[in-house]
Amino acid sequence: MAPKKRGKLEVLLVDAHGITHTNFIGSPVYYVLLQCGTKEYRSKMSKGDNDKALWNQKFVFDFPMSQWKKLTYIKVRIMDKELFKDGGFVGETIIHLGGIITEGRERGYIEVKPAPYNVVLDDDTFKGELKLGFRFTATDKLHIKKAWELKIEGKNSEEPMISPVLNLMKLPLLRFLIFCFRKTTKYQLKDN
Repeated sequence: MAPKKRGKLEVLLVDAHGITHTNFIGSPVYYVLLQCGTKEYRSKMSKGDNDKALWNQKFVFDFPMSQWKKLTYIKVRIMDKELFKDGGFVGETIIHLGGIITEGRERGYIEVKPAPYNVVLDDDTFKGELKLGFRFTATDKLHIKKAWELKIEGKNSEEPMISPVLNLMKLPLLRFLIFCFRKTTKYQLKDN
């Protein structure tokens, strides 16, 4: 039986600028909730500079390809940690994934560089921007990439680390042997 095809969406949460500060006392501490389908992640806390926050954090959503056809968006909610509780809503962004998933499925891989997305407040107005990047990889391409990365990083235990040095040493020796072979064949042809 062939393995079921899967798709992996990597989301890079970079930062937020111009967001609303909801605390009355103290400096804000922001975190983000990312929801795609049945999976939800929570980012690390980021002490903000009133209207700015920096996370630089990556999240991975991995689903079967049949489920990706039904997933149309990712919801990203910015929250502010209150003094005695979590969950002061700051704003949210909903990014539609149709184009990313379609291109990624057809090509096997697509990357969208981090770009700013508007933050929508409770009253449906915009205030601030949230910078996000995306990478979608289809499973069949994923296996090839992982094998290549392991080979580059030197983690492949099948070959000793000294083999590249030996390969470089073989090249001059091979050239020398070819040179000697050519010389001997020329002398043999002249003798006959």
